Amino acid sequence: MAGNKSLDINPFSYQSSKDGKVRIFRSKRLAITLKGKEALRFLSKIAAADDASSQLIMAKVTGQYKF
Repeated sequence: MAGNKSLDINPFSYQSSKDGKVRIFRSKRLAITLKGKEALRFLSKIAAADDASSQLIMAKVTGQYKF
């Protein structure tokens, strides 16, 4: 990802579960758990995003976007 070394070095990841929860991780540590409408809204945004945009979406959702 050009322009944001922090996300290149320490990227976000996520897991969605059958119970409708989405867990977002950074550095293999849980940053936030989303559920309900918030989880559905996140999944719809992330589905249409490329890698760079996905990282920014996860950063904003977790509140960790001021690098």
